[in-house]
Amino acid sequence: MTKVAIVYHSGYGHTAVVAEHVAKGVKEAGGEPQLLPITGADANFDPILDAVTAADAVIFGSPTYMGGVSAPFKAFADASSKPWFSQAWRNKIAAGFTNSLSLSGDKLSTLSYLSVLSAQHGMIWVSTGLKPGASLGDTTVEGVNRVGSSLGLMTQSDNAAPDVTPGAGDLATARLFGARIAEATARWVKGA
Repeated sequence: MTKVAIVYHSGYGHTAVVAEHVAKGVKEAGGEPQLLPITGADANFDPILDAVTAADAVIFGSPTYMGGVSAPFKAFADASSKPWFSQAWRNKIAAGFTNSLSLSGDKLSTLSYLSVLSAQHGMIWVSTGLKPGASLGDTTVEGVNRVGSSLGLMTQSDNAAPDVTPGAGDLATARLFGARIAEATARWVKGA
């Protein structure tokens, strides 16, 4: 069974809900998810760094704040220079997700940051593999990939509690995304 670390920061709980649904998808596809929440910018990141080093894959998650990752996630990324020196994460599968209030909210900038972080570590980035919901004729909040992201998972939350939003379509997309990463990881590990 492949191990998939899900490293994320959630400021208000919405990104945590997305992470939980990504983990459900990983598990449904036969992987072993490990949720690794970032609690703050001043946290001890060593246990998370060690967990990523021990995993076969990592899925990074951050809310999009002011067009980029949150400060706690950025602090974690900066701390990841420790395993970078030894290339401890090289050739692991990597992917990313983000959530924000707006449908766009410059979420692509956050996903680009996460993919560049992965590339710096020598990781293999995996996309959503999903067509945009609009191309399938479904732009409702129940639609899969309604935001239309390819680089990574994008979800949207209204100003409501995390048990209300993101909507069912975004959470279904998160499960499909987690499953895709688990399946890609299993193929990658088997081929090694």
